[in-house]
Amino acid sequence: MPVTVARFNLVAPGAGPAELGARYRAALEMAAYADDRGVTTVQTEEHHGADNNWLPSPFAFAGAVFGATRRVAVTVSAVIGPLHDPLRLAEDIAVLDLLSGGRLVTVAGLGYRPEEYEHFGVDFARRGALQDELLETLLAAWTGEPFAYRGRTVRVTPRPFTEPHPLLLVGGSSRAAARRAARLGLPFFPSAHLPELEAYYKERLAEYGTEGWVMMPAAETPLLHVAEDPDRAWARYGRHFLHEARTYAGWQPGGMRSAVKSAATTVGELRAEGVYRILTPQACVALGLDSYVLHPLAGGMPVEEGWRSMQLFCEQVLPGLER
Repeated sequence: MPVTVARFNLVAPGAGPAELGARYRAALEMAAYADDRGVTTVQTEEHHGADNNWLPSPFAFAGAVFGATRRVAVTVSAVIGPLHDPLRLAEDIAVLDLLSGGRLVTVAGLGYRPEEYEHFGVDFARRGALQDELLETLLAAWTGEPFAYRGRTVRVTPRPFTEPHPLLLVGGSSRAAARRAARLGLPFFPSAHLPELEAYYKERLAEYGTEGWVMMPAAETPLLHVAEDPDRAWARYGRHFLHEARTYAGWQPGGMRSAVKSAATTVGELRAEGVYRILTPQACVALGLDSYVLHPLAGGMPVEEGWRSMQLFCEQVLPGLER
């Protein structure tokens, strides 16, 4: 059975508070519906100061999802580590781990937008050192024992539910990220299908004498929307996918490698490219992927259309994946 993911970043260009509130509640209802029908993971992420209302607070959203579900995991992919206070993040993750019974997965990345660092008054040039401090602090904090932190002794309580600690992966597409993960004995989450970086990470594990593993996107990892008439859906809703693709591409520095990077400038180019796909339920099953990522509210997609996609996926695609 493939991994099945419902992705929510709550993008909604131009939306006011009432519309955003309804959209957030719809996402929680979708998560509960997906959980009841066997979807394995809800994925969310973090960006700040975006004009299109991109979700800035993934752990608050994760907590709400846990309150509405019973089984589904929530992956924060990724938290921008250097923007967070290490002790407070250790507490927040511990509480969510306890609340969910160990269903939280955190991927810690550096981010790539200097504007987000300026937003919080954090030095972008120090992001590597700050990430090291954050990861080391989380691992020390979750032991429940006193430890040295910035010249003083601190202790973080309560201890998390998961032993030895909540699932924490290091994300990135650079050798520095792979080295950081290997040095700390943490799993590595490349941001794209990068077998050469996986090999480098494993070499560093041997060098450091640590243990770890890789969770790497497949070579083909499209963002999916399910519709009975894909031509009609592209014509009516393709602009929402294009908005998100263009926003994301505009943020990414040159040379950055990402599983969902798009070079499209029109809806037609986006459709031909295949990063975003609108498929019938039958075509979706026929993809034969190891993981299916449904993106029901992409780019400000109307909630009612998001629900149609979610229902088709759960009622017609999931049963076909079980065969």
